[in-house]
Amino acid sequence: MSGRFAAQEVSVAAAVEITRMDHTAAELRVRAARSRDSAQSRRLLAIAMVLEGASREDAARQAGMDRQTLRDWVHRYNETGPDGLISRTAPGPQPRLNEAQMETLRDLVIAGPDAAIHGVVRWRCVDLRDEVARRFGVTVGEGTIASWLRKFGLTRLQPRPVHPKKDPAAEDDFKKTFVLC
Repeated sequence: MSGRFAAQEVSVAAAVEITRMDHTAAELRVRAARSRDSAQSRRLLAIAMVLEGASREDAARQAGMDRQTLRDWVHRYNETGPDGLISRTAPGPQPRLNEAQMETLRDLVIAGPDAAIHGVVRWRCVDLRDEVARRFGVTVGEGTIASWLRKFGLTRLQPRPVHPKKDPAAEDDFKKTFVLC
């Protein structure tokens, strides 16, 4: 036939076969019971049901997933085994500073500011934020600076600032000659 009323071919989806036979259904059930990832447990149990002869539709329904989803998990199981059924996490955002820049920042914080260059006698998060923007061209918030300080094992608390023109020798002389009336 031709035209609008042409017969459509009916395709029958082939059942997905479990080709990895490293584990029996009983071993997969034991592994599912010991798993801390509940999603992996469900997937292992569904595959165990298929290995025991249950239909893909029944196994998927009992595991709380769609038949197509089970098919995808069977493919992953065939490729990587039971560990491939663990839920993956997204890698997260890329770090704003690389390792060398973070090390430079850490050294800068430990060394402290130079009053002549930086215009401050102690680092605050706002000052470090501005310095990171100036040195590395990266804009971050004060909260990010605070979390970086925690990551370095440093605290936001600073010792009392010391005046840049302080003379330790004059201070010692004053202590020796000071007389309380």
